[in-house]
Amino acid sequence: QSCLSRQQLLAAIRQMQQLLKGQETRFSEGLRAVRSRLSTIHASLAKAAPEPPAASCPALQAPADGRKFGSKYLVDHEVHFACDPGFQLLGSSTRMCQANGSWTGQEPRCAEISECSSSPCQNGGTCLEGLSHFKCLCPPQWTGTACQYQAQTAPPTWSVTDDPAFSRQPRCAQIAQTQQCSCDPGFHMSGTASNGICQDLNECEVYQQEGGPRLCAHACVNIPGSFRCSCPAGYVLLGDGKSCEDIDECSLSQDNCTSGSTCINTGGGFQCVTPQCPPAAGNVSYVKTSPFQCERNPCPMESRSCHQAPKTISFHYLPLPSKLRTPAPLFRMATAAAPGRPGPDSLRFGIAGGNNRGHFVVQRSDRHTGELILVQSLRGPRTVHVDVDMAEYLDRVFQAKHLSKITVFVSPYEF
Repeated sequence: QSCLSRQQLLAAIRQMQQLLKGQETRFSEGLRAVRSRLSTIHASLAKAAPEPPAASCPALQAPADGRKFGSKYLVDHEVHFACDPGFQLLGSSTRMCQANGSWTGQEPRCAEISECSSSPCQNGGTCLEGLSHFKCLCPPQWTGTACQYQAQTAPPTWSVTDDPAFSRQPRCAQIAQTQQCSCDPGFHMSGTASNGICQDLNECEVYQQEGGPRLCAHACVNIPGSFRCSCPAGYVLLGDGKSCEDIDECSLSQDNCTSGSTCINTGGGFQCVTPQCPPAAGNVSYVKTSPFQCERNPCPMESRSCHQAPKTISFHYLPLPSKLRTPAPLFRMATAAAPGRPGPDSLRFGIAGGNNRGHFVVQRSDRHTGELILVQSLRGPRTVHVDVDMAEYLDRVFQAKHLSKITVFVSPYEF
């Protein structure tokens, strides 16, 4: 009997195990079905309503002679603008990005403030523009910031009194029993009220004395009622009437270089150059491969001195203005590996010679490039020579040296 009950118990347990296994299978299938359904719903919702991208507006630039504040171009963000001293803002000082992807307001620009346009100088005074301010130059009998007060003074020293071309009769009118006289712009009243004459104002002298902005990049020439600028030989006056630009005699074929030499344009002139390879010395000799490059002839295997000599010598000519602001990068040296051959894994740069080495340094700008930098300003006119060498190494073993012979032509002028 006990044996039978044990058999029944085992059968009951097996039955329970089968039942649990079936329940577990059905539960797993149910979970899979729910998970699949959720994925389908999620995919259909994502397809139906894609996430709208954050709307933005096109990038804005700062106006010329002005600044921009704000770097975010998303909807409802603002960008602000301001002008440099001496300029006034035209257009919108603030613009906001709208939902349709466009900016509110007008594009801003900065216009030079002309203080003299409102004729602030009274009683025949001459208005001179400065940087964000004006100055009245008054006739002898008037004084004050706007020539509003009467005074008795001698003729100013900055007038031209001895040339009739620089004098004019004043324009006078009778106003309420008194005679009012005035002069054209560029002239000032001299003499008494009853016997006055309009004399030219020498703007070149005035601006030199007042320490104001430079009227001309080079020379100022006074003319009746105004002035004009002139440039030195070899330069042409630009459209702004004050700046000078160098004439490139080489490209205009205005040079007199012979067929064996090359024309190099310099500030205010030109130079005819004929680079020469160094003469043969011992086992070292060079051949000219281009007008500005020499290459060393193959060395005997056992000649260490030949292998140490520069493999290439190149010639470079740089025109510079006088008193250039420093530090100023002037020249770059780099290496390039021949196809199929490993390039150097390290480079060393140095100044190898020249007549003004203290004005320059050589520094590495990246792994394969070195820069010659002017660190001490040069005053022209002068010609300066500096030699820069570049040594190539592979696995710390010297491979080759390259020499750049640089000639700097410094102009007499700062432009």
